[in-house]
Amino acid sequence: MKTLYFECNMGAAGDMLMAALLELLPQKEAFLNRMNGLISGVTVAAEPSEKCGILGTHVHVSVHGEEEGEHDHEHHHDHSGMGEIARLISGLDVPEKVRADALAVYGLIAKAESEVHGRPVEQVHFHEVGALDAVADIVGVCLLMHELKPERVAASPVHVGSGQVRCAHGLLPVPAPATALLLKGIPVYGGAVRGELCTPTGAALLRHFVAAFGEMPAMRVEKVGYGMGKKDFEAANCVRAMLGETEENGDTALELCCNLDDMTPEAVGFAMERLLAFGALDVYTVPVGMKKSRPGVMLCCLCHAEKREEMVKLLFRHTTTLGVRVCAYERHTLSRAERVAETGLGPVRVKEASGYGVRREKPEYEDLAKIAREKGISLAEAAEMVR
Repeated sequence: MKTLYFECNMGAAGDMLMAALLELLPQKEAFLNRMNGLISGVTVAAEPSEKCGILGTHVHVSVHGEEEGEHDHEHHHDHSGMGEIARLISGLDVPEKVRADALAVYGLIAKAESEVHGRPVEQVHFHEVGALDAVADIVGVCLLMHELKPERVAASPVHVGSGQVRCAHGLLPVPAPATALLLKGIPVYGGAVRGELCTPTGAALLRHFVAAFGEMPAMRVEKVGYGMGKKDFEAANCVRAMLGETEENGDTALELCCNLDDMTPEAVGFAMERLLAFGALDVYTVPVGMKKSRPGVMLCCLCHAEKREEMVKLLFRHTTTLGVRVCAYERHTLSRAERVAETGLGPVRVKEASGYGVRREKPEYEDLAKIAREKGISLAEAAEMVR
């Protein structure tokens, strides 16, 4: 499986992620030429950069000839709302998937800013992340991810730094409030490095693209990219991106089955609900003909080996069976992830699955059903409207 792993030992920022991914791309000049024709007045350049003896790439963005990195919180361009950002990104000459990813990343930032400032998303005005250079960073990363096409994206725990950072609203603790919300649920840590290592843009990009955070998986690394930050520290200030192959997902699962001919449908449904609530991978029924010509159902529960005893107890507790059969099966599964897509009808969760040369996605049923109920339309119409 084609796997991309981000090493965030010195945090993450939009320009650092773009630079690291750029190093993995064979046609670097073609990418830069494309970026330089996307946004009026915005120029993207890449140059070699050395940190602690390691050679990598630093990407800098100029707006009307003036460079303004996303780490510079004391000066910024005019503030922008989500409406202006959406119109700008929607008009870019990039694949639809890239536009959708960029809008989703900004949607995550808008939601975090909304919660921090206690105002509706549509009233949020971006400060640092609303500048054109940040738009270029986000669109650049989304375009690079589209061109590299990893089937699985993972990352290390994120180093956030320590101390305080000066933002548009004054001095704020590190990580900044919006960054802290964007990193909610993601393993992070501080340290001796004083300063902001993970920016809101970097946090939002990681949350959108990364499916799992933890140790580097066993992989055959084919390419390594170093995206350098502006500042110098005792440790190399960079994001390292590694692209390679990991083994396809495969494991062993147990199937626990029992035949039932004396339970009501409601009771069978309740038993299925309980099994799923306690960690079953899947629960399903199959119609069967039983002794004395009685119609019945075979209740099947799929689980990992460590859940065997718990599932058996639940089957005996919630069904009338006198015995449970157990079979072990090898499974091959696609990697799964979930992202939030910002649509004209509001945020919609999208389930993604990839592996074995396959990539597919579909919107979450509950989100579509909610839209269909609120708008008085069919489920199919709701699905079409959020594409």
